[in-house]
Amino acid sequence: TNSSQTRTLSFFLGGFPAWETTQLWSTVPLCSTYLLALLGNLTVLSIIRAEQSFHTPMYLLLAMLAVADLGLSTSTFPTMLRMLWLEAREISFGTCLAQMFFIHSFTDIESAVILAMAFDRYVAICHPLQYSSILTNSVTTKICVAIIVRTALVQFPLPILLTRLCFTRVSKLSHPYCLHPDIIKHAVSDTRINSTYGLFVLLSTLGLDLLFVLLSYLLILKTILNIATWRERLKALNTCVSHICAVLLFFIPMICLSMMHRFGKHLSPQAYVFTANLHFLAPPILNPIVYSVKTKPIRRRILRMFC
Repeated sequence: TNSSQTRTLSFFLGGFPAWETTQLWSTVPLCSTYLLALLGNLTVLSIIRAEQSFHTPMYLLLAMLAVADLGLSTSTFPTMLRMLWLEAREISFGTCLAQMFFIHSFTDIESAVILAMAFDRYVAICHPLQYSSILTNSVTTKICVAIIVRTALVQFPLPILLTRLCFTRVSKLSHPYCLHPDIIKHAVSDTRINSTYGLFVLLSTLGLDLLFVLLSYLLILKTILNIATWRERLKALNTCVSHICAVLLFFIPMICLSMMHRFGKHLSPQAYVFTANLHFLAPPILNPIVYSVKTKPIRRRILRMFC
């Protein structure tokens, strides 16, 4: 039956072409990358927690971004390391669904936090005098709760809908972790509902977030161009640089990966692997670095910690 088939089912993780020859060389940088992501994000979180003056909306959102990055890297790295160290390519159906749920959930949370940060920059530049009355700590807390509620509501049906499907006994995935579009490609039953709902989730979360991020930047640009001097324009733009880096790091690989899954049927496996790893592994490592370099108070605190 359908249920017994899904219960005894397992997937084989893919995603490291010619991995037998480069196994040890892949493990060392991968392990270092994971440790760097953990260290960077935990440092940002501990600094924001310890410093009372950082308990403001901008830094609370940065802390939420660090939590999303920690979640994303902890959802993806362990199966990759397990696969390279222990040569354990097999993953059970239940574990795969759980991993897929957490990866997509933390991706959604990160996307929504980036949107909230864009709103923070918009208010700071376009309505500087009302900033402290519009974005209070309680408003920021409500935004964070709304982000978690939205993510839970849209993501819960995904694994439930997947349990309805029948799969072939041996399904080799394209990545060293489980992703929704990758799993449904291996189903032998009708996946129209899954595909449609997956597309709806993508458009209503990441798609909508990107649209509003672009809209806030159009309004920010309009305000900046109305500022008289070039020095003031550059100063205003400079406050957005780290956020723009976070937007580009997160959304460009994500858009490429979504397009590849939808339309890139004849692409090489390496192209999938590279884009997926860039999307899931780059932001957790680079976000703390970008924010530490570009945010003067955080930079000062880090230098004080190490000196």
